[in-house]
Order: sequence, then C-alpha cells, then structure tokens
Amino acid sequence: MPAKSGRGGAEVPGVKTNEREGTRAVLRHSRMSASKVRQVLDQIRGQDVDRAAETLSLGDREAAVTVGKVLASAVANAVHNDGLDAEELFVSACYADEGSTLKRWRPRARGRATRIRKRTSHITIIVSRLPEERLARRRAQQAASGTQRSRRVAGSRRRQQAESTEAAGTGRAARTKQPTSPVGDDETGAEAWSEDAVQADDVLTETEAGPLEESDIDAEGDDAGTDTTTDDSTTDDTDDTTTDETDTDDEHDPDGDSAEEKGK
Repeated sequence: MPAKSGRGGAEVPGVKTNEREGTRAVLRHSRMSASKVRQVLDQIRGQDVDRAAETLSLGDREAAVTVGKVLASAVANAVHNDGLDAEELFVSACYADEGSTLKRWRPRARGRATRIRKRTSHITIIVSRLPEERLARRRAQQAASGTQRSRRVAGSRRRQQAESTEAAGTGRAARTKQPTSPVGDDETGAEAWSEDAVQADDVLTETEAGPLEESDIDAEGDDAGTDTTTDDSTTDDTDDTTTDETDTDDEHDPDGDSAEEKGK
C-alpha cells in the first residue's frame, strides 16, 4: 500500500526514504544547515562507494568533510554488521533533514536586537549492494581494462628486451673488432711503422714505470761490475789450476825428473 504524507495529503509513490533497505549511518544535530549538506549529497547519490569517496575528497565545500565521514561509517557498518563486500556497495540513498535551530541575538542600533538562527541537520546515508546487472557490467569492464593493461605491459617488456639485445650486440661487436694491420712498405715489403708509434711503444715514461730509486741504479751498476769480475776471475782460476797441476806432479816424483826424462 503506498505511503501517505505526514499531513494527510497526497499519496507518496514508492518506498519512503527512511524505509529503504540497506545499511545506514546517521549523524544527528550536525552544526550545518540542511540546504548546504544537500548540495553535497546530490553529487554522490547513486554512485559507487569508491567513486563517491573520491568525489568528496576532491570537494571544496565544508560539508564534504562531514559527509565523507558519514559515508565511511556506513561502509564500515555494512562490512562489519551485514558482512557485505565494500567494493560491491553503492550509495542507494542519502538525505539531510532539518534539525533543531539554535536562537541567538545580536544587538543592533537604537537598542534593538536581531535574531540569529543557527541551523542544524540530520545527515543520513544508506549503502546497498549493487544489482547483479551492474556487477556483471563492472566485472566485464575490469576484465577488459586488465587485458589491455597486460597487453601494454607485454609490449613494453618486448621493447625493453629488444633494446637490451641491440645494446648487447653493439658492445660485443666493439669488443671483437680487430686492430688495423700496419701499413706495408711498397719497395721492401717490410712493415713500416710511424715514428710516433715506435716512440710510444719503446719509450717508457717515469709515470708509467714509477719513479726510479737509487737501489735500482745501484743494482744495474752491480750487475755490470759482476759480469766483468766474473770473466777475470774465471781466467785467473784457469791459470792457477794449470800451475797447481804442474806443482803436484813435481811433488809426487821422488827423483825430481820431469815427464820427458821418464819417457827417455
């Protein structure tokens, strides 16, 4: 049976807002006028929870902060109390009712006073599970976006592999490149090297070989002297050996005759 308005007026089609199914969160006596809150609620009505939260986070109105907290409370109630999945929820209903009004007075000219009305409101947000049709369409969109993303990732990986292969081939070719052969002499056929190349190869600078020390110079001089001394000593040793052999023969001959006399 359709509901009726509170004052006995015309019948209200559909279900009342406060009788809708779903999980709700209510903030009562919010120190904000209902008209200001309704402008923010109109932006998130019927949207997914994720999209509604993103819209509220980017909003520049003061009521967006308060409505965002109420939305987070409604989602938490649905997950904790009803066991629903947060990703499958949407804002099925949201409204703001007028609360009590605080009266204040402001003094004006000629002893008069002006009334100040500080409005309050009751904010209600109801979240429900998405219909099966919307869930199926959403899953299809997610699958399509995932497939496109996987294709983009695969293509980027192939490009990276191709670039790395080309770089590796270039480096290998540079390492295996043989040096150029020396220029041959047309007349003699011998290899003719430039003077600069010969000087660069033969001359060893002090920087490359290290500073020359006194011990190295003494060692070179000792080697030269050792060779000369060795030759002289070898000659002297040969002469001494011949003389010793002659003296030994004379000592062992009792008669003192030489070898020639014995032969005779």
